[in-house]
Amino acid sequence: MDAIKKDKNIFYVGADVKNVAAKITFVNRGEDKIVIKHTFVSEPFRGQGLGLQLVKEVVEYARQENKKIIPKCPFAKEVMTKNDDYSDVLVKT
Repeated sequence: MDAIKKDKNIFYVGADVKNVAAKITFVNRGEDKIVIKHTFVSEPFRGQGLGLQLVKEVVEYARQENKKIIPKCPFAKEVMTKNDDYSDVLVKT
């Protein structure tokens, strides 16, 4: 599997940002928050933990940038609320 790559407001796995096997998209909200909008893993790659890895990448990015995360994506919200390791960046809604 390819490494996770970053482009503007997206982390992804694939050849390029237009041809992805998996992706997580986010937007900035103000200067101190990130909103995770969507997580996608294509059918052949499901069940391999790619979605979890993508959430982890956004969490690490948020920590580096001193930002908090609002997970609007249902998958990201479930992952983040069930993992105490993410409580430092999670905005509870």
